[in-house]
Amino acid sequence: MHDQFDVSLEDAELLREVELTTNLIVAASESDGPLSVEEIDAILDVVKGAD
Repeated sequence: MHDQFDVSLEDAELLREVELTTNLIVAASESDGPLSVEEIDAILDVVKGAD
């Protein structure tokens, strides 16, 4: 019998956002002070001028 509530959900974009958020949390918790904009950009893989 098929269970209508037994579904596998995967959202690649959401998983990526969770990974980036986790990376920021870990970096912030390991830092002695606030992270610089450059450090945050590096953690988030921000590419300058990509607008």
